[in-house]
Amino acid sequence: MTGNQIGDFLRARRDQVRPEQVGLRDSGRRRVPGLRRDELAMLAGISTEYYTRLEQGRDQNPSAQVLDAVARALNLDDDARTHLHQLATPAPVRPRVPRRPERVRPSMLQLIDSWQGTPAFVQGPHLDIMASNAIARALSPVFTPGTNLLRATILDPAMHALIPDWEVKVETLIAGLRSTVGPEVEDPRLMALVGELAVKSPAFARIWSRHDVRPLSGGGTHHMRHPAVGELELAYDKFAVNGTDGLTLVIYHAEPGSSTEQSLALLSTLAADITPDRQPRNGERSTRN
Repeated sequence: MTGNQIGDFLRARRDQVRPEQVGLRDSGRRRVPGLRRDELAMLAGISTEYYTRLEQGRDQNPSAQVLDAVARALNLDDDARTHLHQLATPAPVRPRVPRRPERVRPSMLQLIDSWQGTPAFVQGPHLDIMASNAIARALSPVFTPGTNLLRATILDPAMHALIPDWEVKVETLIAGLRSTVGPEVEDPRLMALVGELAVKSPAFARIWSRHDVRPLSGGGTHHMRHPAVGELELAYDKFAVNGTDGLTLVIYHAEPGSSTEQSLALLSTLAADITPDRQPRNGERSTRN
């Protein structure tokens, strides 16, 4: 992260577009992996000089029409186009207000604990696990409160075995994190996490540098390969927790009568031996891998 967020984004996305994808002839000898600045400017209908100023962060107030033209030239989808507009729009100057403590209400802890056969956890906007029930922790230690889901998914070898489509999952998490934080990508906590993962994981560094942006879905399916109960095909749903700074409740469940439902029943008996650790203690936050 260089401090020129719009330039970082545009360069990364320009590098991913091959000339033939946008109807340009490839000469075969190119100094850049994707489009040159002059090619992108031509496709967007703006001057090369102006586009260069935009990419270098020297134009602080591009029009919506220019941004849309650049987005079309880059073949950006709606999510990436919205992200481009966010990066180019100066954030309003507001007094710095301390964030509310990321704590889960006791009533929600009681609720998820009552779902003995249904894995459930609460995550923060930076993918920190804030609370979980016993069967979620039996499903994977990554759901232990105090763990950062992205860090653990990338750095913990056990997660590679648990998730057959590991790289797809990582790509989804990274694109979702970029979408969640938007132009606040230089948040100190996020910068520390990104810096750590970029050093420790070449895969993370490669995927993060692409600047993919895609909101995390509100539901779907996860295929897992659990060491104790075998193959699991789990549906999941996510719900925003009102009155918090971006907390999300995530619930896993199985199709009635399926083998996964039977496996979850077995897992719930194993969960009875899991030590209660429903949410981080005061001051503890995403310190585990």
